[in-house]
Amino acid sequence: MNFEELNVKPELVAALKRLNITEPTDVQREAIPLMQKGRDVIARAKTGTGKTLAFLIPILEKLDALPRGRAHVLVIAPTRELALQTAETAEKLVGRKFGVVTVYGGASINVQMDKLDRGAEIVVGTPGRIIDLMDRGALNFDDVRFLVLDEADIMLDMGFIDDIEYILARTPETKQTMLCSATMPRRIIDISKRHMHDAEYVSVGEEEDITVNSIKHLYSIAHGAMKFHMLLAYIDEYKPKKGIIFIQTQRGADLVYDFLRKQNIDAILMHGGQTQAMRERGLSRFKEGGRFLIATNVASRGLDIKDVTDVINFDVPDSPYVYVHRVGRSARMGKDGRAFTIVSRDQLGAVDAIEHEANIKLEKIFLETKNYEHIRVFSEHRDFGHRDDRRRGFGGGQGGQGRNRYGQRREGFRHGDGHGHGYRREGGHGSTDSRH
Repeated sequence: MNFEELNVKPELVAALKRLNITEPTDVQREAIPLMQKGRDVIARAKTGTGKTLAFLIPILEKLDALPRGRAHVLVIAPTRELALQTAETAEKLVGRKFGVVTVYGGASINVQMDKLDRGAEIVVGTPGRIIDLMDRGALNFDDVRFLVLDEADIMLDMGFIDDIEYILARTPETKQTMLCSATMPRRIIDISKRHMHDAEYVSVGEEEDITVNSIKHLYSIAHGAMKFHMLLAYIDEYKPKKGIIFIQTQRGADLVYDFLRKQNIDAILMHGGQTQAMRERGLSRFKEGGRFLIATNVASRGLDIKDVTDVINFDVPDSPYVYVHRVGRSARMGKDGRAFTIVSRDQLGAVDAIEHEANIKLEKIFLETKNYEHIRVFSEHRDFGHRDDRRRGFGGGQGGQGRNRYGQRREGFRHGDGHGHGYRREGGHGSTDSRH
């Protein structure tokens, strides 16, 4: 089936062809006809299956019939990177025909208010900044006809659900809504029941299969300074063409970045401690031909980066669902990919948890590191590694407490199945882990 057979308007078909997109994915084939009919849609599909176009195409088709200069479309995304990516895709499809404004924290709110004041049909943003603009009277939803919750499970994991409820309660009852998510936790289903009207449920792939099945999952055991040698051994053995290396902390990302650069390995750094402009430049460089992106979890949230062959977890992720979203950066749109995780011996319970929750099998591989032991890893690297081994794993960490923006008590998160030592995550407004 092609887009013409889905009755997509010719001008959008032409725009898709300019982007070398000629055939719809499974989720697009299922969701687009339903949204064209005006139905609310819940789309459960694995990361990297084309959910963005599944909601953009039918929404953009209907904008022609609506007055210009009013915010008819609201897309809520968990991170600024995903918001920017969605807005960029919309702009590529419609050019200057409709105004697209992206709103997110870490950038000038006055500039964003000016853009909104000039009029835009499509607003894409993160929950916190959307509410800030609402509170200032710069954004209202009286004219919203289409609302999208993108990567809803990530927003739940990041603690944004109260903000989402706040926003949804202030949108028109008559809007058409689409909720996109790789997984469907109970709380997401509850939101859909409260705020959607007789929604159609689109599920692509097996219900329990939440990772792309074309990803090969690998792991090796190392700790402390040996993690750096293991990383080099993997790079030399498997020769990734384009990879993302995930680190838990900003400091750790800086150390791995410096280490690889000293080995003359092309690397680009991206984490929350950088300015937004630095992050955007780094992401652009990586998309245009960089080999490795060194990143904290900020880069795992729904980014669509073509041709990523390998995802490397230098640090074991906080939970199986974080693992799913990290490794979903490879094997996009049906391509093959690899996911490699470096695990210390006291984190092996995390491997079991990932296999159980994500319904996958991680293959243990042996990589020879003797050839790299002469490479100096400074004491600060070694300290970093040992601290990492003591604190990581999914089990045992007692959640913190805090209050959200509405004064309600919110419990922190406790990850795990009892293995490892875990760590404490604090509750509180708009945050899960300040290091990201």
